[in-house]
Amino acid sequence: MSQLKLAPSILTADFARLGEEIRSVAPYVDWFHLDVMDGHYVDNLTFGPSIVDAVRRSCDLPLHVHLMIEQPAKYVDVFVKAGADRISFHPEVTDDPAGVIDAIGSAGAGAGVAVHPDVGLEQVRAHLEALDVILMMTVRPGFGGQAFLEEVLPKIKEAREIVNQSGRAADIEVDGGVNLDTVGRAVAAGGNSLVAGSALFDGLNAPAAAYRLKERLRELGHD
Repeated sequence: MSQLKLAPSILTADFARLGEEIRSVAPYVDWFHLDVMDGHYVDNLTFGPSIVDAVRRSCDLPLHVHLMIEQPAKYVDVFVKAGADRISFHPEVTDDPAGVIDAIGSAGAGAGVAVHPDVGLEQVRAHLEALDVILMMTVRPGFGGQAFLEEVLPKIKEAREIVNQSGRAADIEVDGGVNLDTVGRAVAAGGNSLVAGSALFDGLNAPAAAYRLKERLRELGHD
């Protein structure tokens, strides 16, 4: 397995001081994870390309934009221009997942398929050769701060087996309810990139929380 990576989700950060929040945890993390929601695929609304651009200007780390939206292909170019290094989408929103993956690659970003807790891995198998990341949702998409869904762990293990058997180097990213209590189970199942939101941006001390979680990942990487 590749090095374990920590990717803060900015969804629970303080947007009134977003640049400061980003810079405070940047020394301890590997990516930033940006959840874009349109109020259609999920009930919540979050932000658009302008926030991606603001994060891009606040740090030099790569950005993974998670599109929880309808018509993802329509918005690929604008998010890449704003600074996205990877874009993941939910294939169930489109009749042409391959076309969306091609659009992401053509725009110059890495492509990912996001797997809803209630959806299987068929699209992962179908498009694995073109994927840089498989985003395994361990909460139901739409809101931050939810509890980790233990029932997704076998599916994470299955995704890891699919990737390993293929010889591909795609990341298995685990998103939802990841904290010091759950991260070990996520890694044991096969996750190598861990998204954490409220566990970091807890309103207390985000840099300290990021440091603790990154240290835990280092420990798990040597187990």
